[in-house]
Amino acid sequence: MKALKTVTWVLLVIGGLNWLLVGLFSWDVGMIFGGQGALISRIVYILVGLSAVYSIFASGKCCKKEATVESAPVAETPVEPQM
Repeated sequence: MKALKTVTWVLLVIGGLNWLLVGLFSWDVGMIFGGQGALISRIVYILVGLSAVYSIFASGKCCKKEATVESAPVAETPVEPQM
């Protein structure tokens, strides 16, 4: 599962940097592979999109788990007096 999260993170970083380059310089990383119509570019775009969808669901599951842990009552242990 750790490998999937690492691959997802790398693909999201690639996608984010791509959008940064598009916004700043109107240059798309997909141009390296022959433009948006090239098969390899489309595969990369699909993988980046699937990584985003996976991250949405994975972070939702993580947040629910943290909320459950935070809202769980904590049992207080009685403190015995030390002599």
